[in-house]
Amino acid sequence: MKAPYFIEILARNGDVLHRHKVAALPIRLGRSYDNDVILDDAHSAAAHAIVDVNEQGELVLRDLGSQNGTYLKGKRQTSVVLGGDTMVRLGHTRLRVRAADFPVAAEIADTTMHGWEGTVPAAIGLALIAIFTCLETWLSDVEPFALIRYLLVLASSLAAGLLWSGLWALANRLFGSHARLGRHLFILGSGLATVGLWKIGSAALAYAWSAETFTRYGNLVTLAIACGMLFFHLITIKPHHPRRFAVSCWVMLVAGAGLMLMTNLQGTGRAADELYMSVLLPPEVRHSADRSVDQFMADAAKLKTGADAARAHAIKDGTPETEDDDDGAE
Repeated sequence: MKAPYFIEILARNGDVLHRHKVAALPIRLGRSYDNDVILDDAHSAAAHAIVDVNEQGELVLRDLGSQNGTYLKGKRQTSVVLGGDTMVRLGHTRLRVRAADFPVAAEIADTTMHGWEGTVPAAIGLALIAIFTCLETWLSDVEPFALIRYLLVLASSLAAGLLWSGLWALANRLFGSHARLGRHLFILGSGLATVGLWKIGSAALAYAWSAETFTRYGNLVTLAIACGMLFFHLITIKPHHPRRFAVSCWVMLVAGAGLMLMTNLQGTGRAADELYMSVLLPPEVRHSADRSVDQFMADAAKLKTGADAARAHAIKDGTPETEDDDDGAE
């Protein structure tokens, strides 16, 4: 072990809060001002511990009889042999000791897009949020055009977007290096724009080719887009843990999809979100083959046969019919 030595004060997650350089051993740790490293911790003793080398040449931390003690992996110790990654707790202070010759890992490749910061992504994100909300309002609007209604929707959506992105920026500032508000606004705007394009595209595909699956299970795709947004928010904060965040988002997607399908089954008896296509487009969009009247009547007859069989089965089991109950009440 080569001098000098570095006492690193750690956060709970292992991040270094402070680093103190000490030229030689022994190193005295405690709250009093005659220590080599002063612990700003009311739960540490005036002279809490000392770091020195033992007979085997190992770096050792010895407790000096403090009231609150020294802990390694949750167990109180009188002395601890220190490796470069050994974390001990003195009072409420977590620390480790490293020598100057401690090997460090190779530098991590910089994948951060430093040019994609600030005003440009923020402006694009806000524009996408505004386009999405105005388009959603226009498509669902059944009342005469009123500018004030659109302005209110636009103002509320931009405020909500700024609040959402601001919370992520705060987390980015606390757990990362910078706030990156602009990038979080861009992620939100892109996600909302993707949701809007999916809703419009899926409705058009479902209507054009009678592909009801696009609308009946479209909310699952919306959920997947939301989980994708969450993933990009997280890797903006901690870009070096993509696999961990990807697994978490996949778990959320599977759990959310299962909950959504079970809710549909409980509410309507079907896993689908809706039983029919709620969006009707101009006939020119329709490309599916026309059905003849005879085929329609045949399908209706099949439905009638199924309904009659279900009614007969209900009567056989003693389940009263709704209409019969009404007649009896009268």
